[in-house]
Amino acid sequence: MTSPLPLPEPRPLLMEAPTPPTPRRRRSFQPGQARLGAWAVAGDLPSSFRYAAQGLAYGFRSQRNFRIHVCTGLVVFGLGLWLQLSADRLALLVLTVAAVLVLELLNTATEAVVDLAIGRQFHPLARIAKDCAAAAVLVAALSSMLIALLLLVPPLVTRLGR
Repeated sequence: MTSPLPLPEPRPLLMEAPTPPTPRRRRSFQPGQARLGAWAVAGDLPSSFRYAAQGLAYGFRSQRNFRIHVCTGLVVFGLGLWLQLSADRLALLVLTVAAVLVLELLNTATEAVVDLAIGRQFHPLARIAKDCAAAAVLVAALSSMLIALLLLVPPLVTRLGR
């Protein structure tokens, strides 16, 4: 079976690892700036949570679709509360919205890693990686929307039909 796209010639691997910068006082990540000590493993649990919060904040600030998914999720959850859905149905809504948000963050991470690896060059495999990550978000968003419709429309019709 032949590959649909020609594969590039393999590049030689670097033999020496670059010397990591000396760790300094940690600060929040700003776009365009390297996070100091990002190569180091978090030494304590609060640092791990802080790094995760920085990633979440970065996703919210920099990704329009992430903000759209957050706002849509809040509206859907609020509608579920207003319709007095059972706890298990609300949990299902939360789970589906969370799945979309998680995949959106993974899509952002995939795009960043691909851009880091290839720079400003075009590569067909980079396009495939980015397109597949975006497609995963799309599939999750469409599935989440269908689940929300199945859970919300019947009680909404009942409430508005009174």
